[in-house]
Amino acid sequence: MLEIKNLSVSFQDKTLLENINVNVAQNARHLLTGHNGSGKTTLVQTIAGNPEFNITSGQIIFNKIDITHETPTKRALLGIFLGAQNVPEIPGLTVMSFLKHTMSAHAKFNTGHDLPMDEFLKNLESACEQLNIPRDWMNRDINVGFSGGERKKLMLLRLVLTQPKLAILDEPDSGADTTTQQQIADTIHKMNNTTFILISHQQRFTDMVKPTNTTTLEHGKIKQ
Repeated sequence: MLEIKNLSVSFQDKTLLENINVNVAQNARHLLTGHNGSGKTTLVQTIAGNPEFNITSGQIIFNKIDITHETPTKRALLGIFLGAQNVPEIPGLTVMSFLKHTMSAHAKFNTGHDLPMDEFLKNLESACEQLNIPRDWMNRDINVGFSGGERKKLMLLRLVLTQPKLAILDEPDSGADTTTQQQIADTIHKMNNTTFILISHQQRFTDMVKPTNTTTLEHGKIKQ
C-alpha cells in the first residue's frame, strides 16, 4: 500500500528525517512509536504532503503511484486521509458545508460525476447514526466550541464518510475519554478496506487497536 524509500526531510534547513525506509502493508494497522521529537509527526505530515516539510531525497510510493511531489489535494483524492493531532477552528464554515464539499470532490475525482444531494444526505445520516453524532452538529462551524473528544468524533465522521485507502491518525486518542477512544478503535477494526498508520503514546489505546506492525523512530531515523 505504501513504500517509503530512503526518505530524508528538512524543515527550515534542519534535517528532521534521515534515510527512512518503511513498508506499510495493505489493511495493516501500522503503529509509529518513539519519544516526542523523534520524527513521527514529521513523517506522517510528509506522507500527507504538508508543503512546510521539504523532501531532500527519497520517494513515497502510494498504491504503486509515485506521490513524492504531488499536492496534498491530489494525495487526498487518491485516498490518503490525515487525522491531524491539532485541527484548527474554522469560523464561518459549517460541518455540513465542509462535508458536502469534501464528498463532492471525491465523487467527481473517482467517477467524473457530481454527487447527488440525496445520496450525500443518506450517507451522512448513516454515518451520524453509526457514530451517535447529534444532527445539530451539522450547523456548527468546524471545531468552534468543540471539546477535544468532539473534535475526534468529527474526525471519525470524515473518516467513515470518505472511506480512504490509507488513513493516517496522529494521536487520535489525545483529548478523548475512554468511551471515545473505544469508539475510535472499534471504527478502525470495522474499516476492513482501509490501511491505517497510527501514532499513540497511550498503551491502553494501542491495546484496543491491536497494531499489526510497529516502526520506532529515534532522532529522525528508524531505530534498529
